[in-house]
Amino acid sequence: MAKTSKIAAVTRGADRGPRHADTIDMHVGGRVRARRVLLGMSRAKLGDRLHVAPQQIQKYEKGINSITASRLFDLAKVLGVTVQFFYEGAPTSNSKRAQRFVRKQDGQHVVNFLRSKDGAKLNSAFGKITNPRTRRAIVGLVRSLTASSKRAKKTRRM
Repeated sequence: MAKTSKIAAVTRGADRGPRHADTIDMHVGGRVRARRVLLGMSRAKLGDRLHVAPQQIQKYEKGINSITASRLFDLAKVLGVTVQFFYEGAPTSNSKRAQRFVRKQDGQHVVNFLRSKDGAKLNSAFGKITNPRTRRAIVGLVRSLTASSKRAKKTRRM
């Protein structure tokens, strides 16, 4: 019985208790997901290329499982980026304060949106529009939609 508890402590990180996502693991995983979605690649396809299950890719992307150095190198090759790409914009500390900063950081909502499936699709489609007037018209449309949404919220509060 003592052996089982020692093994459990090692697998979950003896100093952290039950496994929680680490800030850096979450950041790196988010960058993996953003790049995969931008390329239009499914978790299954990426998993096949790396010889792991799609569920493992999901755990990497959520930061639940850390990515080893060799796996990160393989991910960089498959996704067509450098290893440094995964660390760009990463917080420099794993303290609770740094974690709160990452969540509250200005522009973080934009990064989160671009990591989402809809955000990546919208960004990709918008990037294919070459006519500047059309691009400005789309930006104007989105601004008007957000303005009308804000007005509707104010009206409901009153």
